[in-house]
Amino acid sequence: MRVFASLLAASLALLAAAGAEASPRRVASLNLCTDELLLLLAAPEQIVSVTHLAQQEAETPLWQQARLYPRNDGSLLSVVERRPDLIVTMTGGTRDRLRIAGRLGIATVDLVFAQNLADVGQNIRQLAIALGRPEAGAALIRRMTALIRSRPPARIDAIWLGGGGRTVPATGLEAQWMALAGLRQRPLQGDRVSLETLIARPPAVLLRSDYRAGQYSNGQRWLSHPAARYAANVRTIPTDGRRWTCMGPLLIGEIERLRGETGR
Repeated sequence: MRVFASLLAASLALLAAAGAEASPRRVASLNLCTDELLLLLAAPEQIVSVTHLAQQEAETPLWQQARLYPRNDGSLLSVVERRPDLIVTMTGGTRDRLRIAGRLGIATVDLVFAQNLADVGQNIRQLAIALGRPEAGAALIRRMTALIRSRPPARIDAIWLGGGGRTVPATGLEAQWMALAGLRQRPLQGDRVSLETLIARPPAVLLRSDYRAGQYSNGQRWLSHPAARYAANVRTIPTDGRRWTCMGPLLIGEIERLRGETGR
């Protein structure tokens, strides 16, 4: 955690030193996770397109804000007609896309899918600078740094629970965010939890993801099993699963809320 705090502090310094180069005026995003970052960091007039996923209430808390802009299907061709001068993507099958954008004379920012808190800070810093809005990035990084430096020294045994018994790795980015709320994700084989485990060895805190809670599916039916309801009554804290999809800065406010819930 000290390393993460140091890297985020360095990001703040770089943001402060970012030059006043010409800012892009027409920015498009081709990925849900970059949609969220763009909506948090860009000036409204800079955004010319976000993906259709960002406009779905089931996928992100920012869906209403996203609906203010034309949507795309995540392909380069779907945004070219918007004449963007910057396209934001995220690692994964984008090499050809970036090459074509370069040939068209369109600048690109290709962010990484974050594996740790330092990556989250790096993505914020990189996009904020590319947008010419270092102050917006610095504000988010300051909040992250404050959470890291004030993290609770002792953590509560917890299980992050999604539909169908899905949970998260004890060493993954989700667990790193949970640690900032004073929760310790319990290691579980295959990153799944059984109903038997919830009954026989319930955690001190069950952090229950409500991702697509209103949608009928096998995963949601699992959460409605009588045994799951019994286990949930031990000590359940609901969390908005949409904020955990990209594990980016949308979790800052959620971690602040969870600290209040757990008294940490």
